[in-house]
Amino acid sequence: MSRRAEPLSAPSREIPPGLRQADFRPVGVGGLGDGHNAYAHSMAWYKGRIFVGTTRGNFPLLKARLPIAMTTWPVECPEDPFSIDLRAQILSYRPGEDGWKLVHRAPEITGSHGKTIPRDLGYRAMAVFQGESDMEPALYVGTWSPAKGPGPLVLRSTDGESFIPVSEPGLADLPITTLRSLVAFKGKLYTTPAGSRGGNPNVAGTPYILESSDPARGKWRRISEPGFGDPDNKTVFEMHPLGDFLYAGTFNVNGFQIWRSRCEGQPPYVWEKVITEGAYRGPLNEVATSMMAFKGALYIGSGIQNGGVDRQNGIGPGASELIRLNQDGSWDLLVGSARETPAGEKKPLSGYNPGFDNFFNGYFWRMCEHEGWLYMGTFDWSLMLGYADRTSWPPSFEHIFEGVGSVNIRDHQAGFDLYRSHDGDNWVPVTTTGLDNPYNIGLRNMVSTPHGLFLGTANPFGPRVWPLDGNGYVDNPRGGCEVWLGEHSASEEENE
Repeated sequence: MSRRAEPLSAPSREIPPGLRQADFRPVGVGGLGDGHNAYAHSMAWYKGRIFVGTTRGNFPLLKARLPIAMTTWPVECPEDPFSIDLRAQILSYRPGEDGWKLVHRAPEITGSHGKTIPRDLGYRAMAVFQGESDMEPALYVGTWSPAKGPGPLVLRSTDGESFIPVSEPGLADLPITTLRSLVAFKGKLYTTPAGSRGGNPNVAGTPYILESSDPARGKWRRISEPGFGDPDNKTVFEMHPLGDFLYAGTFNVNGFQIWRSRCEGQPPYVWEKVITEGAYRGPLNEVATSMMAFKGALYIGSGIQNGGVDRQNGIGPGASELIRLNQDGSWDLLVGSARETPAGEKKPLSGYNPGFDNFFNGYFWRMCEHEGWLYMGTFDWSLMLGYADRTSWPPSFEHIFEGVGSVNIRDHQAGFDLYRSHDGDNWVPVTTTGLDNPYNIGLRNMVSTPHGLFLGTANPFGPRVWPLDGNGYVDNPRGGCEVWLGEHSASEEENE
């Protein structure tokens, strides 16, 4: 077992070396031209371009809807967040060309309260899929609707320029606000509602999985029981195919569950539970936040909603774990806390404790396979400590924080982590500082392409930020989501 070292077994000559921080270069910063673009919330490679769907104004929306105690909000937050232009955007970039092209901006509509609002606050999911009515693969997008809007939509594009709604709002009037995922499996497209009105972006009022063989015509049907029959499953949060099964991970205050189905026969399909109680860690593994198939197994990253501290349910803070689920139903603990389970003692095979030994990694947010390596990106909430109301903190933690200092945390701790592994057991860091931008608090998306590995960040600290060592809001050119491209240079490959 190795720890913070190159893997014990060197990659074969056919496998390129893993990407390092020096291999990445920014291809879009400052919110891709608009600092209010806070999250690169969805990404897809389509017809030679990388497409990014954004969510805007996250901090103003959070301040308006959730009881979060701050001494100072990191960015300027008007009393009415909708006084900011919150119309979500889709942008595209073609490698080798300069600049980003705005290909779609959400239209404005009249909300249920009679006021003008964006139809879409964000684009949370993207997938390239060819359904029964598609003459060629199309780009499908799942939207995030304001609470006063009619509900989320599925958009479709065949040219990357025009994005047309192809569903009813809420997929036939479900009481939801967002679609979190779009996944192709066995010739069908699957999606999951993941939000409900009343300030619940992660809790679905209807925790179903929906399926369509013809999304271009808006034909969707439910293929699971609500919450798989467990009322504590608040949301079907993540899905991923492996072999003959579609796997689904839940948000559950007692610890996430993992279910799988062949998705055959008549719905609701037969679903089998293969992991329960957060792999026996309980509430600290509240959500299955990410999934990725890699070398014949399913890798599952955990998290606690709202960045690692779920005040609504009294869970956390706690750092994330990484589980490897084998196709025979057995599982391994790769990153996390050693514990006894019904299958015997589990120890982290990587040697890393939760969060890759970083207490502030509240999510293992996204994974991606690229050139024979598995990459894992995190959400790190340490920068928020400098803005938080500390009156309720335990004296011991307050003492530690005062000794370290918020500026020191910003300069040396903050920013997402990115790790890579060739075998799933041995992991090495690519960056632990958000690619040297502390405002890049999360790695929200990764896409493997013929041109390299694209990264899309969560960075809500724009366009004006209150510096931790300042006394007022200032312009922040490094605020807003960023997109980076990782690729090997010829000289670096020769040096390996």
